[in-house]
Amino acid sequence: MSPSHVPYRANIFAMKTLGVTHILASTACGSLDETIAPRDLVVCDQVIDRTIRPGKTFFDDLVVHVPFADPFCPNLRGLLIECGMEMDPTVHTRGTYVCMEGPQFSTRAESHLHRQWGADLIGITVMPEAKLAREAEICYALVAIPTDYDCWKPHEPGESPDAVLESIIANLQVGTDAANALIKAAVPRVAEAAAAGCGCASALARAIWTDKAHIPADAVERLKPLIGKYVGG
Repeated sequence: MSPSHVPYRANIFAMKTLGVTHILASTACGSLDETIAPRDLVVCDQVIDRTIRPGKTFFDDLVVHVPFADPFCPNLRGLLIECGMEMDPTVHTRGTYVCMEGPQFSTRAESHLHRQWGADLIGITVMPEAKLAREAEICYALVAIPTDYDCWKPHEPGESPDAVLESIIANLQVGTDAANALIKAAVPRVAEAAAAGCGCASALARAIWTDKAHIPADAVERLKPLIGKYVGG
């Protein structure tokens, strides 16, 4: 399924309905930073959303502004970083991820622009998933898996397109194995991170700006898994 057509809103709503409280996500991506090599891992701390895909919010019937200055849960990030210190691959403790609209990759001009912005990684997933997780008051953290240097960095002279693709696929496999190992190490300790408390679980507490008495009853019922503890008694 193309990243632009993943039903992010339906996925997050389903997880919320099932009682999910924490999400450890992963994404394959390109590196915009010479110091972040393919097969490294990055526990991202910031994101730039350049997507135009629909379904970016649950709240089409009311005004809701959740805080998103820090898009990834600090407690989950801390847990991933701590677990990553015990692993062999290099685990970078921060990184800014640009989420672009796919399915096409960047132009070289766009790649250089993203580098000028100070971004470290470029990919096609994560948004609006992370925004929707915040609206659903679900803690969300991201492990990024760089597979190449995007198109800003020229390939080695004489390297064939087939060889480039084979290298990217090999990097993806190695990086995925490492990311899976990191997430498996973190999962048994998620409750420990949750006990520390964070703002993710109360992101809607001051975010619902519509007068609660005037939210349509059908919207209250439809959004009950999200806003039930704040609206409707």
